Amino acid sequence: MLLRFALIFMMCLLLAAPAPAQDPAGKGTPPKPATDIPEADTLSAAPQWVELFNGKDLSGWANVNTGPDTWQVKDGLLVCTGQPIGVMRSEEQYENFMLHIEWRHMKPGGNSGVFVWSEGAVPEGRRLPKGMEVQMLELEWVNLHRKPNGEPQDIGYISGELFGAGGLTATPDNPRGSRSMSRELRCKGAGEWNVYDVVCVDGTVKLAINGKFVNSIRDSSVRKGYLCLESEGSEIHFRNIRILELPPGITTPEQTAEVVE
Repeated sequence: MLLRFALIFMMCLLLAAPAPAQDPAGKGTPPKPATDIPEADTLSAAPQWVELFNGKDLSGWANVNTGPDTWQVKDGLLVCTGQPIGVMRSEEQYENFMLHIEWRHMKPGGNSGVFVWSEGAVPEGRRLPKGMEVQMLELEWVNLHRKPNGEPQDIGYISGELFGAGGLTATPDNPRGSRSMSRELRCKGAGEWNVYDVVCVDGTVKLAINGKFVNSIRDSSVRKGYLCLESEGSEIHFRNIRILELPPGITTPEQTAEVVE
């Protein structure tokens, strides 16, 4: 287990490390002297997984723009009715981390997602926040929301897409327009549990679906913010939501979501 953790941890840092800036002469930017190096004994403990949902209540979460009964705890599961459309956010912001989350839609065509590096509030006139969305669509969505010519929507929609929402910009690694679609279709249908493992480091997001990394996006314009769970039309269940925080990077105030008091 420790070896597996170490390999995953090193992979996260290597794959998502920011590319060095270049000046016109082709020389790299000289490193700045660090002013915040902690003592060695404070760095010796390995990062630990923290449960974000305790299976009993909504501790650690704050409603943003949904109803009082949108989010409920039933039989140890976090149940979202899907009405009204909106989000619930984490109380804390996160920068570099690994997120584990399990979800299942209860109806064909269900729509939801988890936002990372998200704003903690939704502007008037909008229903969803600015952030990086990790899409959770039920497989029948492409058939139930057909194109004007009657053909199904692009299969990429149900692949577990990654994309910037509300003004967040990023570079897709497997583009479908500005979105990045997964390279394999691994999501399961209504009533079946899906497992997402999301690695977020220095503006890069990598997504594993049901045990395999299949999608990634990089150069996110926001690199620190809240987690948001999305309510968007139909019932969805969540369980086993946990986070492992990684060391911070060099994130500017412009790349950080505004703190919500």
